[in-house]
Amino acid sequence: MIFDMKKRLAIIGNRMATGRLLDELSRRNAGRMYAITVFGEEPHGCYNRILLGRVLSGGTTDEITLKSPAWYAQNDVTLESGVRVEKVDTVARQLVTTDSETHSYDAVVFATGSAAFIPKIDGLRLAEGTVKPGVFVFRTVADCTAMRAYAHPAASAVVVGGGLLGLEAAKSLCDLGLHVTVLQNSDTLMNAQLDKLGGDMLRRAIEKMGIYVRTGVSTQEVIGDDKATAVRLSDGSVFPAELVVLACGIAPRTEVAKAANVPVKRAIVVNDRMSTAIPGVYAVGECAEHDGKVYGLVEPIWDQCGVLADVLTAANPRARYTGSKVYARLKVVGVEVASMGLTESERDTDEVIQVIEDRKGIYRKLIVRDGKLAGAMLVGSAEAAPVLIQLYDRGDPLPPNRLDVLASPGGGLSGPEAAGPEVCNCHHVTEGALVEAIKGGCTTLPMLSECTKAGTGCGSCRGQLANLLLKHAPRAEAVGANGVAH
Repeated sequence: MIFDMKKRLAIIGNRMATGRLLDELSRRNAGRMYAITVFGEEPHGCYNRILLGRVLSGGTTDEITLKSPAWYAQNDVTLESGVRVEKVDTVARQLVTTDSETHSYDAVVFATGSAAFIPKIDGLRLAEGTVKPGVFVFRTVADCTAMRAYAHPAASAVVVGGGLLGLEAAKSLCDLGLHVTVLQNSDTLMNAQLDKLGGDMLRRAIEKMGIYVRTGVSTQEVIGDDKATAVRLSDGSVFPAELVVLACGIAPRTEVAKAANVPVKRAIVVNDRMSTAIPGVYAVGECAEHDGKVYGLVEPIWDQCGVLADVLTAANPRARYTGSKVYARLKVVGVEVASMGLTESERDTDEVIQVIEDRKGIYRKLIVRDGKLAGAMLVGSAEAAPVLIQLYDRGDPLPPNRLDVLASPGGGLSGPEAAGPEVCNCHHVTEGALVEAIKGGCTTLPMLSECTKAGTGCGSCRGQLANLLLKHAPRAEAVGANGVAH
């Protein structure tokens, strides 16, 4: 009878935002008031999409899984996997899935994320409209599995797009023995996060790995009658390509919401409570638009999930999402990269500090405005990232000698920030908390991540976790980034 009194919460989509929302709901004991059902198109539990390169390189889905199918059952969450929600009736409060099943709800959350953006390129499809063999996107486990099955050593591959996902795809294909070229429309790799010098540093590191890079060109046509054999570029040149990977960005998935008359602009429009204009309908993550902005990075989405969990459970009726400062700390094809705020100065009064270690391939840049950090980027070494992210996020004043935040272990700071900088920015886990957990018995990476949640977000801090285990674990054994002792 208690179950019958529960409200029905439906979550459409089973991606990283859903995984985080489920964690936040669990912390607020949402199971006491909601019967939660998750509808996911893929036949897995949610996984870390940022680490898809591991699957393309030959790894298994389990290696990047955040929540196994068993987790849902153990936590009283019903997982409807392998089905897509086709229709939502916001008046009757019902949704219909591809298997023609109708499900009622009291509250529904759109967490549909994004789909790969497909540019207008001639020759992408065969005459009957299907995608030409040899042309792939890099977005799901299924994409990676199909790509790996099609690829073979010494084949020529072209990756269209020089952002994070494109570079990860290029590295994985290179590791499989293919001849790989990255084509970037902009003159700069990762131009959303890096300036020209930072992009050049990253390019040099990538080319040392055996990956070729061409910038300032776009792909006009995929050549080949019954399969991809080459691409024609904007400069008229023809480049051999038995495998073409499109990694040109993402587009919010809003088609079901739009058909249900939920307000959509670039994405599903939400207010500070992550609520849409339709009663009982919410949105979170890459499919949500708040105050004119759509976020594609982990930290803002985590913030949104916390607010939405507070709203749904009434744990904090005053919870509001007011936007996020955007920063990223990533490992791009093995090269450490961090970026936050401005990439170029905008005012004559802005200070710009650049440190270049050419032979080491290390580049550091700070943009200072009114004594505070307005932007920063690091390429080749991101040791200073935790301190810089805290300074940027909080708006704290910088030390008089700006280089202190780059050169000294504590970033020239005193107090708790210097003693314990954040290692995992996704879950705000400090070095001190990790060391305490290690000394308390968490001596492998899986144990440390389970205990502290560190490394279960974007995954970029897993190398640091392994280093902390090497330094502080009671046993004198090396623990790799996969949690295996060597």
